[in-house]
Amino acid sequence: MPLLKIENLSVDFIKEKEITSAVKQISFEIERGEILALVGESGSGKSVTSLSILQLLPVPPARYQGSILFYENESAINLLNLAGKELQNIRGNSIAMIFQEPMTSLNPVMSCGRQIVEAIQLHKKVSFNEAKKRTIQWFQKVKLPSPEEIFNRYPHQLSGGQKQRVMIAMAMCCNPSLLICDEPTTALDVTVQKAILELIKEIQQEENIGVLFITHDLGIVAEIADRVAIIYKGEILEQDKTALLFKNPKHPYTKALLACRPALHPKGVRLPVVSDFMEQDFNERPSQVSVAPVGKIENIENYVLVKVENLSVHFPTKKNLLGKPLAFIKAVDDVSLEIYKGETLGLVGESGCGKTTLGRTLLRLIEPTHGKIYIQGNDITALSTKQLSELRQEVQLVFQDPYSSLNPRLTVGAAIAEPMQVFDTLSAKERTKRIVDLLDKVNLPKSYLKRYPHEFSGGQRQRIVIARALALNPSLLVCDESVSALDVSVQAQVLNLLNDLKKDLGLTMLFITHDLSIVRYMSDRITVMKAGKIIETAGAEEIYQNPKMEYTRNLLAAIPKIAV
Repeated sequence: MPLLKIENLSVDFIKEKEITSAVKQISFEIERGEILALVGESGSGKSVTSLSILQLLPVPPARYQGSILFYENESAINLLNLAGKELQNIRGNSIAMIFQEPMTSLNPVMSCGRQIVEAIQLHKKVSFNEAKKRTIQWFQKVKLPSPEEIFNRYPHQLSGGQKQRVMIAMAMCCNPSLLICDEPTTALDVTVQKAILELIKEIQQEENIGVLFITHDLGIVAEIADRVAIIYKGEILEQDKTALLFKNPKHPYTKALLACRPALHPKGVRLPVVSDFMEQDFNERPSQVSVAPVGKIENIENYVLVKVENLSVHFPTKKNLLGKPLAFIKAVDDVSLEIYKGETLGLVGESGCGKTTLGRTLLRLIEPTHGKIYIQGNDITALSTKQLSELRQEVQLVFQDPYSSLNPRLTVGAAIAEPMQVFDTLSAKERTKRIVDLLDKVNLPKSYLKRYPHEFSGGQRQRIVIARALALNPSLLVCDESVSALDVSVQAQVLNLLNDLKKDLGLTMLFITHDLSIVRYMSDRITVMKAGKIIETAGAEEIYQNPKMEYTRNLLAAIPKIAV
């Protein structure tokens, strides 16, 4: 008997007589002691499927059809027929879930330990002291440092990887039979991601539990999954053992997901996207799909556009009664670098290494503690507010999360027009024409002008943010983890777009990321940052083929690899 058996599951959302089908008659099974990866892009229905297992979707507007059979104690329970206390006894007890974003999943006003204790006492009816003992044991098992101290800390006091470990401890504390992992490593560094994947695999094998692992990253699937099911627009297209599916994908969509990864393509070659494959014959292999080259990025002028000298950014952590800082975090520590006109400089490192702080300090969104920053020969650390405002027309920032960087009350047209209105560069008629041109540059139709941010996918929102950043014709674009959370196919579209814009507009880019396979594809040179310091800078291929520092070698070794 399987542990979980989903048969002909359909999930519709009904709003004002309009029906949206999110999942369409899907079927799959999970065995005890097995990890099944459910893979697809955003909007494919994979998260809706996982939330349906525990009935976490509100009814209405959700409507279920089909069956979700859970075989606990060798007798089948249709989870869709449960309600009230019966359902509560299953949630967190027999079936547990690790969500994508631990910060929003953990209660910010309860200590981490108390949150685990609450879950244990709810299901196991033990004393507080016994629950605390079990919590500390699980903190040890998920390899959290100083478990007794973590017990009393709050979520905001932990790193992203530590918060995800707390979530794993919470999910496992009642010894569930089935664990659902919904994109648990999407926003993590490669080294932290590798540690979390190893931890999930280790616990799964020790406890002999079934795991439904939801992701869009095929590299992760290769590392962790026994079998794979590919989902697209609410339908399961194919499923097989991981090695067999990667070696011989049958559906064009699966071939597309495998082929879109930047690691497979040399710098300067346009990445294939899903549409390239969906239009091909079903039997055509990914290597046979022709892609148009964007041309190698050549003729970088030997002109330094940005020069950073001995830059430091310190944040006070302790002050005396008079407000004098006594202790500091050295986010950026005596950094010097140069960015040449027309090049893409990749800046890589783990979370907390200072790369985002460095990027924002280049725009003086964060004030430097020491050092100089020269842009086009101007020392921006010495500029007045007015002079700095004028310079910011030349330097623009593309943030990691496009949704939070767009005003939800402004239409797309108004959001792109805003920088032009602030600097009063064009008339109203010229602004409208410029907005339409920018949307065209990022491959969006002008009909989107009057839509709001929530009406777009993640990839479309990122295109809108790029269009807004280009509104003032900047010479330098700082991309801060701008594709980290995107699906592999959407990521390919945005990377193609950035390369096209760089070639057409002569842009210079600082490309900040923790994904070394992407930075290799995008960058002319790569700078590696650790604990606020730059430890290594070289050409992209040189960094990959001959890294000098142990830290760089560890980052490269942590990249998930697919053997096809």
